[in-house]
Order: sequence, then structure tokens, then C-alpha cells
Amino acid sequence: MSPEKSLKVSVLASGTGTNLQALIDQVHGREGIEIIGVASDKPDALALDRASSAGIETASFPATNYSGDRIARDAALADWLRSRGTQLVVMAGYMQIVGPAFLDRFPDAVINLHPALLPAFPGIDAVSQAISYGVKVFGVTVHFVDEGVDSGPVIMQRSVELPDAREVDDVLPHIHAIEHQILPEVVRLFARGAVRIASTHPRRVLVGPLAVLPER
Repeated sequence: MSPEKSLKVSVLASGTGTNLQALIDQVHGREGIEIIGVASDKPDALALDRASSAGIETASFPATNYSGDRIARDAALADWLRSRGTQLVVMAGYMQIVGPAFLDRFPDAVINLHPALLPAFPGIDAVSQAISYGVKVFGVTVHFVDEGVDSGPVIMQRSVELPDAREVDDVLPHIHAIEHQILPEVVRLFARGAVRIASTHPRRVLVGPLAVLPER
């Protein structure tokens, strides 16, 4: 994405949409970035209300509409996103796995926010996993989505030391604060054309000035 072009972003969310709100507040309508759609697997997700309040088009794709056929739902979701000109898909608390056919529709353009320092603690309840393990450092990862579970190449990570954390509620406010910073930052980098996967290493993501310099 070159700096002089706009970036059309669609967001997938299943819950309250606080990270969607961070994107609306910090990047929507700024620096050539436009959030053009928000979709959910939950018709009653608060994220959809947040989008509607901001004048952003919404849609829901509940599993019951597709008889549990994930491939059919992925296809319908991808059609909806593509029909609106989506260039970057942001999974912000979207509690569904998208399959390879979906990813093929948006090559190197689907990213996810995960509340742990991957590759540690993938999947659900990442903060609980980390507390049970006894870690002293928690964090957030934004990564490309691949066919695995939270296994795609890492774009950006940020951490916080919480050596005395014993409960999820000890950690979540710190995690949310990082999420609301890091996700808009990554979207801005995409809009500037400053994120790409290195041709010499499929798991190395070049970010910022490195993305426009020759690879080594």
C-alpha cells in the first residue's frame, strides 16, 4: 500500500468491540484510513452497535445461518468484505477460525490481535494460560493470520511486567491498554506501506523503515 493511497479496512469482532472503538477513535478517517465494514458471528455483538454509531456498515454471519458449514460462512463473509473493497481485514476479538479459502481471498492482508506474546499461549483464554504458567511478563501480539491457530508471522509485540499478577483481572487492564495502542499503530503502518513479509524468510515481517529497505 503506497502512502498516497487510501486503505479500506474491515474489522471482524465477536464481542464488545473495545479494540474496534480504538480503531474508530484513532485511525478511522485519518491518514487515508477508512473502516468500511464491521462483521460479526454474533448478531447481538456490541461491536456492531459501536460501528453503526460511527456510521459504518455492519453485517452478521451466525453459524446457524449456514447449518454449521464453516466453509460456506467463510465464503459469504469474504464475498461481503470483497464487495466493499476491503484491502485489510482486522480480526479484533473475532472468536472464529477462518479457513484457507478465506485467506486466499485476502493474501497477506488478514491480521489478528492476540493477548499474549506468541508463540506462547495461543488459542483461547491466553491470559489465564499465562497466569497458570506463572509468567512475570505479559503482552500482546499482532500477527498475520495463517491456517493455524495464532501461528502466523508476528508483525508487532508489546509487553508489560506484572510479577505480582495472580488473577486475570490483575492483567486485563494492562493488556487492554496495550491492545488499544498497538492495533491502531499496525493499521497506520499498513496504510503507509510499511509492513511486508520478507521474501527471504516467510516468518520474518519487515516493519516501518525496514519494510522499504533492501532485505539482508
